[in-house]
Amino acid sequence: MKIMITGGFGFVGSHLCDALLKDKHELIILTRSYSKKNNIKHIQKKIIIEKIDVTNFKKLKTSIEKNKPDVIIHLAGETSHSKSFENPIRDIELNAKSTLYILEIIRTLNLKCRFILGSTFIVIGKPTKLPINEESPCNPNTIYGTNRLASEHYSKIYNKMYGLDTIIFRITNSYGPREQYVLGKNAINYLLYRSYKGEKISLYDKGKTIRDLIYISDVVSGIKTIMKKGKPGELYWISSYQKTSLYKIGQLLKKYTNTVVSYVESPSYARKVDVGNFIVDNKKLKSLGWKPKVSINKGIQYTLNYFQSVNL
Repeated sequence: MKIMITGGFGFVGSHLCDALLKDKHELIILTRSYSKKNNIKHIQKKIIIEKIDVTNFKKLKTSIEKNKPDVIIHLAGETSHSKSFENPIRDIELNAKSTLYILEIIRTLNLKCRFILGSTFIVIGKPTKLPINEESPCNPNTIYGTNRLASEHYSKIYNKMYGLDTIIFRITNSYGPREQYVLGKNAINYLLYRSYKGEKISLYDKGKTIRDLIYISDVVSGIKTIMKKGKPGELYWISSYQKTSLYKIGQLLKKYTNTVVSYVESPSYARKVDVGNFIVDNKKLKSLGWKPKVSINKGIQYTLNYFQSVNL
C-alpha cells in the first residue's frame, strides 16, 4: 500500500516508518523541518520525503492529490502542553486545523483513503474513574489537549456525515529510542536521559503517581494492527494496562545508572495541568489480536542502551 505519514521524522513516526518499510509498503513522509532528520537517515533513500507544513492547506492538498495514498496516518503536531499556552493560536493550527484540512481534502477529492489520527491521553484531563477506556469522559485541562480532542471530533463527524474511513488511536505515556529528552517534551525519556548522564533526578510528591507506560515498539505494533483491522469510526487506546509508579521508575534508574533520586513537591503549574494517576484498559485493541510485549524493566534498559550506542 501507499502510506502517507505526517510528522514522519518524529519519535513515533520514524519507528513506524521502519516497521512499514519491512512490510514492503510505499511511504511518503511529510515534515515541516529537517531538525529530526537523524531519525530517518538510515532509510531516507527508501522513502519519499516532502517538506510540507500541515498548516499549509494548498501544499498539503497538492501533495495528497498527487500521491493519492491508500492510508494517511496523521501524527504531525505540537506535543508540548506548555507551548500550547505560550502560543495558543499556533497550537490550534497544528493540532486541530491540520486534521480538518486533511479530512476536507479527502472528502473534496473523493479519495478512497483510510485516515488514521494519532491522539493522546492528555485529552482525558484528570480522570474521574480508573481504569480509563474508550467510553471515559474527556475534560482536557490544557489547550493542547483541547485541540487534540477537537481533532478527534472532526474525524468522527467526517465518518458519520460523509462516510470517510477514519480511525483514532490514543497513546498513553510512550518512551524509547529517538524520543526527545528535553524537559517539557517527554517526562519519562527526560528522566531516563538525566539518569543515563549520571545527573540527579527529581520526582514529584514522593513518586506516588501511577502511570501507564508503553514502549515504542508496542506502540508501533498497535498502530499497524489498527491500520489493518481497525473499524471505521472507532477509537482505540494503545496502552500497557500496567500500573507503574514514578517511585518504581526512580528505583529502576538507581539500579541501572549512577543517578540520585530526590523527591520534591510538585510546582503550581504541574498541579494545574497534570492528569494524576492514569491507567488504561486496552482490551478493545487486544480484541483485534494485539498485545504489548515489552516490560518496563526491559524498555528502560533498551532506552539506556540506545543512549549509549549513539553516544548522546
